Amino acid sequence: MQETHHRESANNKILAGPQSGKAVRHSLLILFILCCAQFTVALDLSIVNVALPSIQHDLGFSTQNLQWVVSAYSLMFGGLLLLGGKVGDMFGRRPFFLSGALIFALASLLGGFAPSQIWLIGTRTLQGVGAAFLSPNALALITTTFEEGPSRNKALGIVGTVMSSGVVMGNIFGGLLTAGPGWRWVFFINVPILIGMSLFALMILPSTARQTRRRSVDVPGALTITISLVTFVFVLTEGRTIGWMSIQLLGLLALALMLLIAFVLIELRMKEPLLRFALFRLRPLAAANLISLLAPGTYGAMLFFLTLYMQEVLQYSALRTGVALIPLEFALGLMVNLVPRLITRVGVKSVLMVAMIVMIGGLLLLLRITPEENYPATVLPALIVVGLGIGALFNAIGIAATSGVPHEEQGVAVGLMSTTQQLGNGLVLAIMVSISQAYTASVGAQGSEMNNIALVEGFHIAFLTAAGVMVIALLTTFLVIGQRDRTTIVP
Repeated sequence: MQETHHRESANNKILAGPQSGKAVRHSLLILFILCCAQFTVALDLSIVNVALPSIQHDLGFSTQNLQWVVSAYSLMFGGLLLLGGKVGDMFGRRPFFLSGALIFALASLLGGFAPSQIWLIGTRTLQGVGAAFLSPNALALITTTFEEGPSRNKALGIVGTVMSSGVVMGNIFGGLLTAGPGWRWVFFINVPILIGMSLFALMILPSTARQTRRRSVDVPGALTITISLVTFVFVLTEGRTIGWMSIQLLGLLALALMLLIAFVLIELRMKEPLLRFALFRLRPLAAANLISLLAPGTYGAMLFFLTLYMQEVLQYSALRTGVALIPLEFALGLMVNLVPRLITRVGVKSVLMVAMIVMIGGLLLLLRITPEENYPATVLPALIVVGLGIGALFNAIGIAATSGVPHEEQGVAVGLMSTTQQLGNGLVLAIMVSISQAYTASVGAQGSEMNNIALVEGFHIAFLTAAGVMVIALLTTFLVIGQRDRTTIVP
């Protein structure tokens, strides 16, 4: 591992302090490659959503089965993230980064040619597997390439903004491609990006040798946590369809909890566990993962409800909806350079808390939306405020989750953060949809105008619920992170 650390240290201190022009260019190229990977993963979380009606029409999906086009990807991605990060730590991050990229590219190509429902769902499952190995190793390569402090903070700030932008841009690209060459291109678009990125990575990325001492793979731990996480994601994504209080869903939830308990017991007994619980002594890391269960999910859920509002109430097309979200992109971009400098000066706790307060303000602004078209006065200000808040929040979470973590465990740290974020996305969305639908049904009436009023009131409840979730995240940050917790070292 010492050899790997020296090799990676050659690329440290990017974006901080004077360096040779060649070193700067090389480090920026590494960052560009890894940002491309994260952008593609984030893009695929939303780009398919816009194409779902066309996919349903062409391949004959029922409404119930159509959700598997989204769920199959989420299941594998969320369930394998922790394992994907760990194997990169143990056997070299670059090979697993490249393997994940090629699996993703192959699955995207096959998905574009899908002749049937089963074929498409299978390729979406394979995409999730590829993403689960690509994403955590990309993030781990960033945290081990750039030295902890201002250089890493700025690099993580850039990649955090790129990922946030990818989710929004997915709606825009999805609308353009579906309206243009057709829905199959929402899959084909990944292929040239990932292949070009992989070829470039072979030339630019530093080789990361496996750890020098022989280590055994924690197979029992890997199996139990993977099955547990896949089951949890299934419960969160399918709960609305199956029924939250159904025997089937409650049984699956019980299974997931039992497997999670079994995983904890296994890890406590293993000499070389998949997840070393001593990492949670790092209070910023512990807080970042608790926050990831709450805060990022409000952003994804907000986009979900705003999309419904603009398309179902305001009757925007998919493309117009994507364009209407562009101001969010600009607000996110404004935080790239600002947040790392703020964290260096005042600490991650202060930045996290201010970002959450801004997010709460943006969500409350959305309570002003009405069934009538008034985008400039209602939606636009909220998008700008939420964009500023979430741009700072994503950057700060990534920094907190990796500060003080040894190089040989960076893959596990970012895999853990990504896993809690995926679970949080499903959990918060499930809560908000259930509350919103129940309220809409309780106030609904006959006639399209009255139905729109009921829908908007349901959206108001969803945004209010999101603000409440952010308040809980804010309190978590205040109570868990100490003001001086910046670069604590694991004992």
